[in-house]
Parts: sequence; C-alpha cells; structure tokens
Amino acid sequence: GMSGGIAYVFDPDGQFKLYCNTAMVDLEPLFTEAEQQGKLSKDLWHMGEADEVSLRRLIENHVRHTGSEQGQHILGQWANTRGKFVKVFPKEYRRALTEIAAGKKAAA
Repeated sequence: GMSGGIAYVFDPDGQFKLYCNTAMVDLEPLFTEAEQQGKLSKDLWHMGEADEVSLRRLIENHVRHTGSEQGQHILGQWANTRGKFVKVFPKEYRRALTEIAAGKKAAA
C-alpha cells in the first residue's frame, strides 16, 4: 500500500531488491516500534507513527474489507511475517521530510 511517499512490500523471498531502482529509493527493513525509536529521528516517522503500527493497521483494514487469506496469514504469524516486509522510502520524500523538520526547528 502507498502511505505518504512510503510503500511496504511483502517480500518473503527477498527478491524485491532485484527489481527496484535503488538510485531513487532506499530499501529498509520494517522496524518494530522499539527499534525505530533507536534508529530513526521522530521527524522521519510517517504521521509520527512507527511503520510497524501503520502497516499492521493497513493489513487489518484490508482483511476486514476483502477477507484476504494472505492478510490473515500475515497477521496470524506477525512476529515472523513482519520481518519479510521491505519499506520503500523514496530519497526525495526523505529529503522533503528532513527539510520540513529542519524548518520546524528553525521556527521554534
């Protein structure tokens, strides 16, 4: 799903990076909320929320609307399946978030 400028891809075989233009995007693991607090400035959190929380809600909504079996499987095995997601973070979007954050700090 697309969320702001960020996409999450379920990539159980680790093949996605072969098809991706990494000049344009960074591919990152999906961090748990605790990991994300340690690794990523809060300014770069989408809507101030951890990716794991956003993604889980997206999948829950998808399952509710479609009854998707894959979605149910992913949620049922979350501790295992969440590690198979790749976060696709466009470099332009990261730069924009960083500039917005710097502007807020300057204004404060």
